[in-house]
Amino acid sequence: MGLGEEKSALRTRYRHERNERYIEHSFQYLAASPEIANAQCVASYMSHHDEPDTSALNKALIAAGKVLLLPRINGDQLDWVKWDGSQSSLVANKKKILEPTGDAFDDLATIDVVIVPALRIDRSGYRLGQGGGYYDRALPKLRAWSIGLIHPDEISSEDLPREEWDQPMDAAATPDLVLRFRR
Repeated sequence: MGLGEEKSALRTRYRHERNERYIEHSFQYLAASPEIANAQCVASYMSHHDEPDTSALNKALIAAGKVLLLPRINGDQLDWVKWDGSQSSLVANKKKILEPTGDAFDDLATIDVVIVPALRIDRSGYRLGQGGGYYDRALPKLRAWSIGLIHPDEISSEDLPREEWDQPMDAAATPDLVLRFRR
């Protein structure tokens, strides 16, 4: 079995496990973490289905006066768009994931933190995402501190399969723990 097939099989297994035991948790506490509290510009995401819920965290970031960016799929890349918290400025894409409308944010160097969805993260900071590769293409363009959000018990004690383009996270967060890998 090749790495791609192995990753695909793990995604199927992890999605099933997540679906079986999903409990909604808040990640709002992350707004007080030093890396995020000191940030001016944060890239986050709109959680979908059983992904870790970012709604309270995103609202807390806006309330704290942060510039909040959300991703929008543009071909095989992510554009980042400033979001003010308005539900009317979000549109569902083909996969029914909410994306912001408006102009793409062009000053990527000002992004201090990027919050990333993940199915699993291993103890070296490598994540297994949904398989589109969007974040692995986007992260090298950012000089931001990266943190992957996962549910409890989704930190893998075994190394996840990785390919040369896979990007490690600087940290992982569960609803009650931040595990810093680097920086």
